[in-house]
Amino acid sequence: MKTRRPRLSLAVQYGVQDDALPKRASLRRWVRAAIVRDAAVTLRFVDESEGRALNHRYRQRDRATNVLAFVYHERSGARRIDGDIVLCVPVMRREAEEQGKLLTAHSAHLVVHAILHLQGYDHTRAVDAARMEAREAAILARLGFPDPYRASVPRPRRRRGTGR
Repeated sequence: MKTRRPRLSLAVQYGVQDDALPKRASLRRWVRAAIVRDAAVTLRFVDESEGRALNHRYRQRDRATNVLAFVYHERSGARRIDGDIVLCVPVMRREAEEQGKLLTAHSAHLVVHAILHLQGYDHTRAVDAARMEAREAAILARLGFPDPYRASVPRPRRRRGTGR
């Protein structure tokens, strides 16, 4: 018997202008790869000030963070995944550069990571983190991305004024 592919309602909001951000088709493919049941998700790309304000308001941390996931299906008791994901572009860019990763690969990782949070995965305990990281790595491998938890080689920083 063939199982039904989960339905996906995906809204994408670009609160920042950046041609290097993933396109809707890529985002849809990444979300689809990570969901196991019907889902209604909004992905929003934000600048540092909006990311900081949201992190402060909802997590009481006065700094921007790479990704925030807000799950709503738990309150309604619905069987579908219902939530919002906020991705802070400047933080994502810094992390990708520091970790020697392409922005696309880092974006895919953060989207998959957040989708798993919406489905109840967590990483507060070591055993849960190992389970979540293994799931992320498997999904990303199917999408053609490297394991984000393998040691990456930081890219050398260019010196100012050297023209390199």
